[in-house]
Amino acid sequence: MNDKKKVLVFTASYNEKDNIEKLILEINKFLPEAFILIIDDNSPDQTSDIVEKLKTNIPKLNLITREKKLGLDTAHKYAYEYAIQKNYDYLITMDADLSHNPIELTNFVKNLEDYPFVIGSRYIEGGKCLMKGSRLMMSKIGNLVIKYFSRIESNEFTTSYRGFDIKKLKDFHLNDVKQTGYSFFMGTLFEISKKKFTIKEIPITFYDREKGVSKIPKLEIFRTLKNLIIFIFKK
Repeated sequence: MNDKKKVLVFTASYNEKDNIEKLILEINKFLPEAFILIIDDNSPDQTSDIVEKLKTNIPKLNLITREKKLGLDTAHKYAYEYAIQKNYDYLITMDADLSHNPIELTNFVKNLEDYPFVIGSRYIEGGKCLMKGSRLMMSKIGNLVIKYFSRIESNEFTTSYRGFDIKKLKDFHLNDVKQTGYSFFMGTLFEISKKKFTIKEIPITFYDREKGVSKIPKLEIFRTLKNLIIFIFKK
């Protein structure tokens, strides 16, 4: 790792008590120089209590607990502004449910040395998606449809495992992304592309959640399609 770069690894959590400790320990193991930010939306299962205890032995771990569930997109926007205000060079975002393996963090850092935006892709050579059944089919078809209609050179639009070079992305901010919910991740690539920044895909393995419950609403696929149609007409 380039020790001159100040790296922040961020995840948003809600009811992830079964996963959060392992995630933090592995981030710290594979990228020990990085700072870690957890934004927890006042999880009823006391996820934040586990994070607080870990702070004793991991001084670079920071926790922000919001008073209620305010949405995934707002947590990511908060983290981006936090990274700017605290003068971080790189921001890497990921899921809190262990679907993203922290062993891949070093590859993000390596690629951020050359590219302003890096996305972990399940659908390029070397990438894998270990979801099963209808969820896998919807993810594959969904990303193909977004690529076809958006005309953006990326095979991956919906994973949150991604890296930002804050200093290179001068006139970009996640606040520019108008899509909300899980469509926010697709919308981020629309905005990155609109501002003519290169999108660098690197292969990742996406693991299916083993513990806890998925927070993705059943209607999210329709909301994403609606937002894609709006984007196409605006374009």
